[in-house]
Amino acid sequence: MKLNALDHVNIITDDLAGTVKFFAEVFGLDVRDGPEPLPPEHVQWLYDDSDRAIFHINSKEMQQAYRRDTQSGPMTGAIHHVALDCSDHNGFIARLEAHDIEYRLNDIPSINLKQLFFSEPNGVLLELNFRGE
Repeated sequence: MKLNALDHVNIITDDLAGTVKFFAEVFGLDVRDGPEPLPPEHVQWLYDDSDRAIFHINSKEMQQAYRRDTQSGPMTGAIHHVALDCSDHNGFIARLEAHDIEYRLNDIPSINLKQLFFSEPNGVLLELNFRGE
């Protein structure tokens, strides 16, 4: 057995529309209804341009396959962050600034890695990794 890649991130929220809007605008993702029988008023999936569902956004009212209590903020709870491999570092900074999103930059020249850290509306800390930029 081997781990191939991170498949998706599921966020449960009190504000489905606001959370979906945040990820669609900040990451430029395509918003789609989840597969049937998931009700679109409680579930939206956000896809990248390779047609992969990166974020599953569920309302608190949505039935969960594995039920557990979730609460928005403070940042991320027991999971420290979710890291995503990205490109266009400068373009992403411009996008964050256009949305007035506070971020922290971390530059690691020894491995040619730049990182951006910021929180999404539900308190999930995101780490964006830009290699070779």
